[in-house]
Amino acid sequence: MQNSPIIQANDLYYEIINHDNQIRILQGLNLNIFAGEQVAIIGSSGSGKSTLLSLLAGLDIPTAGSVQIQGAMFSKLDEDGRAAVRSASMGFVFQSFQLLPALTALENVMLPLQLKNQPNAKALALEALNKVGLSGRVTHYPKQLSGGEQQRVAIARAFATQPAILFADEPTGNLDHATGQMIIELLFRMNAEAGTTLVLVTHDTQLANRCQRQLKLAGGVLQEVAH
Repeated sequence: MQNSPIIQANDLYYEIINHDNQIRILQGLNLNIFAGEQVAIIGSSGSGKSTLLSLLAGLDIPTAGSVQIQGAMFSKLDEDGRAAVRSASMGFVFQSFQLLPALTALENVMLPLQLKNQPNAKALALEALNKVGLSGRVTHYPKQLSGGEQQRVAIARAFATQPAILFADEPTGNLDHATGQMIIELLFRMNAEAGTTLVLVTHDTQLANRCQRQLKLAGGVLQEVAH
């Protein structure tokens, strides 16, 4: 494991204004995640877990403090700069799958590859769908797939670009227990094969326990959980 963190958050604050009230969600939060680690961020509903993930991924900007990715300042970049880093280094799996309904499974997986101008996007997308056991569903649209199948497409899409970091936000949240178990196994198998750094937000204790580290978000700060 390398000495410098792949993700570093320094003195992170995040505040929102709600009906003229200033609500502080994160306060002075510090975090180091190293390459290849699997880290679960847990905490009660409304504690700011998804907000933290959005800040680490550059989808939101902190009120104060900074986020560094692979040693480079990330949170100070403009939207285009952050989007370029996301495209080059990050994959995402969301609770709501976030597949484009007008695209087939294959086209959904090809999309981030095409955005990177990957010349063999179709071959890589087919390989990724095969890895998640969906080689027979490539021409199906999201509405023709079950929830578990849609999440498998999302996992294929996330890993197809060979990201350095994979962010997962409640990846089993919309699935029944048995399907959720299957998705957990798939996610960790794919992650181990790719050697990706995995950062996930979850309410699922079983999912959190599969990670090397658990961090609990409470009162706007993170505490390491022994397990």
